[in-house]
Amino acid sequence: MGMMIGLTGRNASGKGEVAKYLEKKSFYYYSLSDVIRDEIKQRGLAMSREVLIETGNDLRQKNGPAVLAQRVLARLEDDKNYVIDSIRNPSEVEALRGAKNFKLICVEAPQRLRFERLSQRAREGDPIRFDRFVELEEREVEGDENSQNLRKVEGLADYTVVNDGDLGKLHDQIDALFQQMLKQITRPGWDDYFMDIAKVVASRSNCVRRKVAAIIVRDKRVISTGYNGTPRGTRNCNEGGCPRCNGRATPGTALDECLCSHGEENAIVQASYHGVSVKDATVYTTFAPCLMCAKMIINSGIREVVYNMDYPLNDSSFQLFSQAGINVRRLKLA
Repeated sequence: MGMMIGLTGRNASGKGEVAKYLEKKSFYYYSLSDVIRDEIKQRGLAMSREVLIETGNDLRQKNGPAVLAQRVLARLEDDKNYVIDSIRNPSEVEALRGAKNFKLICVEAPQRLRFERLSQRAREGDPIRFDRFVELEEREVEGDENSQNLRKVEGLADYTVVNDGDLGKLHDQIDALFQQMLKQITRPGWDDYFMDIAKVVASRSNCVRRKVAAIIVRDKRVISTGYNGTPRGTRNCNEGGCPRCNGRATPGTALDECLCSHGEENAIVQASYHGVSVKDATVYTTFAPCLMCAKMIINSGIREVVYNMDYPLNDSSFQLFSQAGINVRRLKLA
């Protein structure tokens, strides 16, 4: 997941201005309030601040306190930065913290100033009297676990921005926080990165028994990939192409009848097909190599094997790797 910034704060504190500014920095915008607005439209209700509060609380009561955050998280992609607005329940914060690189910013401003801003924007359903504004705010500040509870959410914030000046001052504060957050972003290490790629390659496998893949890496560059399945130009395993995989053979038996090539085998052969040398490379494989693939790895010049899952019949492979001086490591992904 890229960077994810959550915004919380009271009505008219300036969360929307922070979100607009982050959008200019290529953040994709989502608001938990929009989830509620969609629900209000589906129910055929008139839009107002009170209806927003009541509908949001009803959704949390029926579907759990994190429902709004969960619905938004289901729409996000791992390679983008996001700003998530209108976080009002502690369980929403907890759900969002489950994603990597999430930070919560609380935007504050004096109450009277916020009411003046709200009056100027004249949004439909907003209170027009200060006493009504204060009354509604009190309903947001305190609540049980299934309703809005801004006070608790504000206490969970990683950063607080006081928006009591002009937009220039607000943007300067966001710029400073943005630089701090950039330094805290975690990236996967090379091993995790390449094994994750191998797992994606495995999703292309057509084998009905097990999806396995391998990628070959040299100088931190992927030079070949392969996944298990029947040979090029023949019927796919999942279409009945391999009688052994589609039959009732006990695991580890009738291997001489299997028509599927293994992921490591295909990665090596694919490199050969395109005239790419794998000498001194590393192979990342989602499953420990079998004996046949071990022999191919050794003879191809690959110098290191990194695998994720153990193969039940790999003792002979590991002994051979040891004799040949091949470095073997297991990588367990989180």
